[in-house]
Amino acid sequence: MQPLSSRQQLAVGLIFTLLMAVTRSHHWATLSALPDASWAIFFLAGFYLRPIWIVPAFMLETVLVDYVAITWGGVSSYCISPAYGFLIPAYAMLFLAGRVYTRHHRLSWAAFPWLLGCAVAGAGLAELFSSGGFYLFSGRFPDPTLADFMSRLSKYFPSMFSSMMLYLGLGAIVHVSVASLRGASGQARQP
Repeated sequence: MQPLSSRQQLAVGLIFTLLMAVTRSHHWATLSALPDASWAIFFLAGFYLRPIWIVPAFMLETVLVDYVAITWGGVSSYCISPAYGFLIPAYAMLFLAGRVYTRHHRLSWAAFPWLLGCAVAGAGLAELFSSGGFYLFSGRFPDPTLADFMSRLSKYFPSMFSSMMLYLGLGAIVHVSVASLRGASGQARQP
């Protein structure tokens, strides 16, 4: 894949910023609210956006959206605890997984195992940091056990992962569509 121009990266970054603001503010998907796109955004940012400062910028946005959602949106502050800082390595893992996939990306079905593997690895590590950190360091679970953590992991991870895959699937459709349009317009110009 050719790297995006600065203008294209700016457009993608703004789209991701808007998507994060719109989907993260609800924290849980309902019939009137889209599922949280944060995990997919960090993965896709690793894939599309070159500046490393984008990671702390998106992390700052998550904090601001959470603050607004809790302060003015009526969202519960249950998840805000000393463990909140574990979102930093969780989101960093997703970003790095997107960067790893960039090295293996091709517009070919042969790249699909790389996409799936990087998405699963990034999401798995993100879940271990975010849920594991919350479980062990939030102060909400007085007697943590591996069995209890595993039951919570099996309860919450599938919905987070399926939301991520929904957005990655939509992103893949857009990516392939844009690449196809570019390829068609490039072929039309050749004599």
